[in-house]
Amino acid sequence: QVHLVESRGGSVQPGGSLRVSCVGSGNIFRMNAAEWWRQAPGKERELVAWISAGGTRTNYPSAVKGRFTISKDHRDNTLGLQMNSLKPEDTAVYYCKLLTYPPTWGQGIQVTVSS
Repeated sequence: QVHLVESRGGSVQPGGSLRVSCVGSGNIFRMNAAEWWRQAPGKERELVAWISAGGTRTNYPSAVKGRFTISKDHRDNTLGLQMNSLKPEDTAVYYCKLLTYPPTWGQGIQVTVSS
């Protein structure tokens, strides 16, 4: 059974930076591609970043491209999302997702961007 635990969310002012992390067990990140998603109040959950199993390829939607960076550390089974130049519209609950079959989701962590 796979468990993912997110950490290090919080509050930040517009223009600031924040990093969220997701930790799993075993070698699950090395063997699978992974994603970060987010869900703002009253909105559908949306994809914000994707990374390949080997960690060498990434992809982002236009809303976050150039501001967000997804990364994997296979040594400690960590998936990270570095978020820079944050905007109020980035406020959401952020979820990590491991592309196992079926997919594995983390429990979510709140990120708030407000002055």
